[in-house]
Amino acid sequence: MKRIVRFIFAGGIGFVADAVALWLLLDVTPYGPFLARILSIGFALCVTWSINRHLTFQPSSRGIAREGARYGGVGIATSIVNYLVYSAILLALPAAPPLAALAVASLAAMTLSFLGYSRLVFDR
Repeated sequence: MKRIVRFIFAGGIGFVADAVALWLLLDVTPYGPFLARILSIGFALCVTWSINRHLTFQPSSRGIAREGARYGGVGIATSIVNYLVYSAILLALPAAPPLAALAVASLAAMTLSFLGYSRLVFDR
């Protein structure tokens, strides 16, 4: 149970990093909500890897490069789900705020992320 609480904490920090990056990219660049979201997801993945590695799961026995590659693989897979939900919301509801779509999409991908990271990246 503690691991799940720590994962939610890490995800919360990752969500804030994602939201701030998205907000800044939308505010100070010409990027639209779709390109900005790809960049903000990448930033959030870097933030959550560090937190999950040291707080939620502990470093694996694979070494940092292999662990990072596995984390990135799972992160990309779950980020695709996250991005598809985000995009579907914005396309179906054009007036929806991008940050609201981000919140819904992040919740949708959270369970997949936990399962992938706990089973495929970090040692049990």
